[in-house]
Amino acid sequence: MEKQTRNIMIVGVGGQGTLLTSRILGGITTDTGYDVKLSEVHGMAQRGGSVVTFVRYGEKVAEPIVEEGQADVLIAFEMLEALRYAHFLKKDGVIVVNEQRIDPITVVTGAAEYPAEIIAGLEKEHKVFRINAMEEALKLGNSRVFNIIVLGVAARHMEFSKEAWLKVIEKTVPPKTVEMNKKAFLLGLEG
Repeated sequence: MEKQTRNIMIVGVGGQGTLLTSRILGGITTDTGYDVKLSEVHGMAQRGGSVVTFVRYGEKVAEPIVEEGQADVLIAFEMLEALRYAHFLKKDGVIVVNEQRIDPITVVTGAAEYPAEIIAGLEKEHKVFRINAMEEALKLGNSRVFNIIVLGVAARHMEFSKEAWLKVIEKTVPPKTVEMNKKAFLLGLEG
């Protein structure tokens, strides 16, 4: 039976761990026998700009770019980024969103306002799974693992085993952080 191509998008702001998250996703898809293509699109990543990563995997994947209306899962590390890229979701796709607000430069300078009620608006049209991953990461004692918590929530909507995820995390994150990252992933996965 042919493996259906799945499209995952990871969106966030520079410095939020989108690239590490995409490396973990790329690793698990490769380890489980899929053809995988990754594509990273940076805005002003180093200055808190938008960062988008596409991960496409299946039997044979020709190109890395996910078209609008084709994403199975949208992983958003920041609420405005979820709103900005929601149109990439399929009708039955899911958004996993971290309840974090990072004001873009236009909001900081007063040229624009941060939209109110982003998640409530998204929930009207999409299946949304929300988590305050920063708060959960702080409870674990390390704010930097919030992205792995969000990935754990997203993993509920993908077909890989818990063991496969943990193995990839172990070989992808820095050695000193393996246990903390595993704990963060399981917190997201198991709720």
